[in-house]
Amino acid sequence: MEKQATSAVMALAALAAALPALAQSPPAPASASYRESDFTLYAGYRFGGELTDVATGNTWQLTEGPAYSLAADFPLSPNTQWELFLSRRNSALKASGLFSPVVNNIGVDITYLHVGGTYFADQVGRGFYGVGGLGATQLSPQQSGLNSETHFSFNFGVGYMIPATKHVGVKLEARGFVTLLESSSAMFCSGGCVVQVQGTTLTQGEVMAGITARF
Repeated sequence: MEKQATSAVMALAALAAALPALAQSPPAPASASYRESDFTLYAGYRFGGELTDVATGNTWQLTEGPAYSLAADFPLSPNTQWELFLSRRNSALKASGLFSPVVNNIGVDITYLHVGGTYFADQVGRGFYGVGGLGATQLSPQQSGLNSETHFSFNFGVGYMIPATKHVGVKLEARGFVTLLESSSAMFCSGGCVVQVQGTTLTQGEVMAGITARF
């Protein structure tokens, strides 16, 4: 009996010694990460975006507020994925100043469609990562009869991914968006043009959080 008690005590001691190691979940094998594909639905807050009116010198500003995005990431290597990214916000272009010759508030839907990729510092599916992409920005006025505008654009950002379970994760991200414009161009035209702007870029920023389905 004493011998059995001694063996039990030794077994418990060995288990207690092993608990710290067991509590640390080992990283997934690189081969498993290499095969991982992700689909992420984001909610975010987009801000920024200014244009200068050619005629008056006044500033047009895009209103800030909620935006929604969808990203699909597919494996390239243990640390990288290629990405399809779609983001949309219902915004408005507001003219500053009291003497603008055009309307003061133009509803505009802003859509980014980009192809790019992610690079994880550790491995795909966990920790810090960088992200970027190239594609197009579509500016679609909500007022009927006005034409949409499509311009080349790119995005870049950083994020952190938390692998909540084997098939679910959480992403926290911050991205910047840069849309390239002609140095002096008219926008939202139909017979006449609502806005004539000068400048070569339209820049916006966004902070976002997403739920990721992992496969």
